[in-house]
Amino acid sequence: MICGVDESGRGPVIGPLIVAGVTFEDDSELKKLGVRDSKKLTPKKRQVLSKKIKEIAVNYDILVIPASSIDDMRKVMTLNEIEVYAFSKIIDKLKPEFCYVDAADVNEKRFGKDILSNLSFKPKIVSKHRADDIYPIVGAASILAKTARDENVKKIAHELEKKLNLPLGSGYPADPITQKFLRTWIKTYGELPSYVRYSWKTAQNLIKESKMKKLDDF
Repeated sequence: MICGVDESGRGPVIGPLIVAGVTFEDDSELKKLGVRDSKKLTPKKRQVLSKKIKEIAVNYDILVIPASSIDDMRKVMTLNEIEVYAFSKIIDKLKPEFCYVDAADVNEKRFGKDILSNLSFKPKIVSKHRADDIYPIVGAASILAKTARDENVKKIAHELEKKLNLPLGSGYPADPITQKFLRTWIKTYGELPSYVRYSWKTAQNLIKESKMKKLDDF
């Protein structure tokens, strides 16, 4: 039994980090489907493949870590350690013999070893950078993670946008649409939405900026 694990939403200032794992007997069916790195597929193609992967997989699991939990965990853990924890949780549940993971650490071997040390059993782990582009099984996991993240952000946008009548954007710190949305939100409501990762520098800078403006009012 082989397993692939990947994440979506590591960098955004808004929304959850999502980690997905999927198991198959082998990757022949995934190759036939043309499964590859989710970033190289259109949203529509990802949706189609996500449904198909779930139908034919031996098993799969999706872990959603909300922004508030990420903030709490970052008080005692690095982002890489959070990913090690999440990947380990998925692998422990799926119990594969071989596992391929997309390495978050600059040191791909260390990332694999850290995951292994957190497991209740000892599968063979292959930890590689860009594993989602190399191994179809990791590409499948990346598709499940990305579609789950997209659906989650869509729900967040639906809830928040009607309160400002502005687009939320991608949720990434560098997105000017997201920056405008958050600046307008904090100006309107005096705080950031609950879906924001307060531990991110982007959020902290916006809060500081808002406080400075309030001081200027005196």
